[in-house]
Amino acid sequence: MTRRVMLAAVSGGSLLGKAAQPSSKVSFPVPAHACDCHTHIFGEYPLFAGRSYTPEHALPAEMSALHRALGIERVVIVTPSIYGTDNAATLAGMKARGKSARGVAVIDERTSEAELDQMHQAGMRGIRLNLNNGPRSGLSPRERFTQAAQWMGKRGWHIQMFVSPVVISNLRDLVSQSPVPAVFDHFGGASFAAGAEQPGFSDLVDLVSAGKAYVKLSVSGPNIGLPSEGADPLAKALIAANPDRVLWGTDWPHPDAASGRPATEVSPLKQVDDGAALSQLARWAPDAATRKKILVDNPARLYKF
Repeated sequence: MTRRVMLAAVSGGSLLGKAAQPSSKVSFPVPAHACDCHTHIFGEYPLFAGRSYTPEHALPAEMSALHRALGIERVVIVTPSIYGTDNAATLAGMKARGKSARGVAVIDERTSEAELDQMHQAGMRGIRLNLNNGPRSGLSPRERFTQAAQWMGKRGWHIQMFVSPVVISNLRDLVSQSPVPAVFDHFGGASFAAGAEQPGFSDLVDLVSAGKAYVKLSVSGPNIGLPSEGADPLAKALIAANPDRVLWGTDWPHPDAASGRPATEVSPLKQVDDGAALSQLARWAPDAATRKKILVDNPARLYKF
């Protein structure tokens, strides 16, 4: 039975198999309860009219196959920009994984307290602010963070942000003072090509060092396809700053949000070897105890596994 036919059988007949699967074995022993802190589910759900891309489908059966191959038990599923504030795809993925899954939602002022309560029961533990694309509110990044902190302050959820390093500089004082945990995904939007001296990256390092923010070592967007060593100075600087505030994620199924195709045209998913991607962590954090913090302890604390 081929992998595509096998996955189709598992998923009830849908033809899957376009999302990447690892072609390399992980180069170090993955600790028990390790967590992939950044993934998405793409399926038959209403799309946000203002989206910037339309990806191929990537469903829970494929994600489970990915994590079995990597030796990853836990997962955090993040609602992507293409669905606006509709979290149905994320909730479906979380349900498929059961107690080993947590989620990060996208909400707005129309999201009711009852909906938030239901999402909390389902395993949502944070909201995402997409300050590079996604739903537009007319508010500045500072106003959006302040609003989100007010929403989340009484829930114990965190605020995850998809930003650029320049925006991090603009938010630094607010994040430093916020009682709500802040999480920057995808290296804080830093460019591997620009290196550790790029504007704004030092502000991210300082926030991580002070314990005021978490950062996800997840490779996304223009950094995909660059030589893997390009991430080394950034990853090592962040881990050295504070290994208790570093997370790891695949960004599976690797959507191509900047394909140049019209938003209504399907953009193929990028084919990334996540086995090789996870193996990089051994180079960034040679010590097994540090890797356990990044893969197990920090996600357990933040996402409340």
